[in-house]
Amino acid sequence: MSLSSDLRQNIRFNFLTNAYIHDITTKDSKQFNVNVLGCKNITFEHFTVTNPEHSLNTDGIHIGRSDGVTILHSEIKTGDDCVSLGDGSKNVVVNGISCGPGHGISIGSLGKFQGEEPVAGIKIVNCTITNTMNGVRIKSWPASYPGTASDMHFEDITMDNVSNPIIIDQQYCPWNQCDLKNPSRIKLSNISFKNIRGTAAGKEAVKLFCSAGFPCEGVELSDIDLTYTGPDGPAISQCSNVSPKLSGKQNPPICAAPATTSPGGQAGPAKASPGSEASPGTTA
Repeated sequence: MSLSSDLRQNIRFNFLTNAYIHDITTKDSKQFNVNVLGCKNITFEHFTVTNPEHSLNTDGIHIGRSDGVTILHSEIKTGDDCVSLGDGSKNVVVNGISCGPGHGISIGSLGKFQGEEPVAGIKIVNCTITNTMNGVRIKSWPASYPGTASDMHFEDITMDNVSNPIIIDQQYCPWNQCDLKNPSRIKLSNISFKNIRGTAAGKEAVKLFCSAGFPCEGVELSDIDLTYTGPDGPAISQCSNVSPKLSGKQNPPICAAPATTSPGGQAGPAKASPGSEASPGTTA
């Protein structure tokens, strides 16, 4: 464990093995509150993160190139992703997190840098997400370098006034300066969203925008119940390049109509771990 030498990140955990980190509070970080890199078999429990709602790039806990990271029973309020998983994140469990405000819980962004490692074995369960821009999200760049992300599962999630509760965005383009004619080359597979319920702050409660070059495979949605009560309601879903397996309640009806809009980089500026802008393993 160390404090970042440039003082922009509050805490860094680099290349730790078999660690239990608990009962720590971090606040008002200039960029990532906690950056986890190259770690194996570590657990965070009872972590508290507090940053202003509009403080960009202040991810609560960012994980990259680590295997076996568990985050338990923590409260994260920030101006960006509560938890973000960069390339090389494997066997990660996020359980019992209270997230919000912020940008939700995100896998990615992926594909910006050459040589990124696969993402695999992600479980986001028993979380409450409140007043955030996104809920649970997977994002990759268009015209990306090739890569894979698989076995990603989101279950028992409560949404409270979340703008984009469920989103796969393979056209992630935060500055609107991307080559959208060339699709993402990140292959997404074996993804499930189960028992996700609550309220959406926007009409498009479910957005599944997969790559035209590498369509999503093995996507499952079960027991989805997201309501929207705005003047342009009720809630809808939008889908492209995906044929999900559906079961249980589906509110809104999932993939009932083809996509008519793109996420278009709605999620704010792209991020890289400060001090390593061009390095894979640190993008968020």
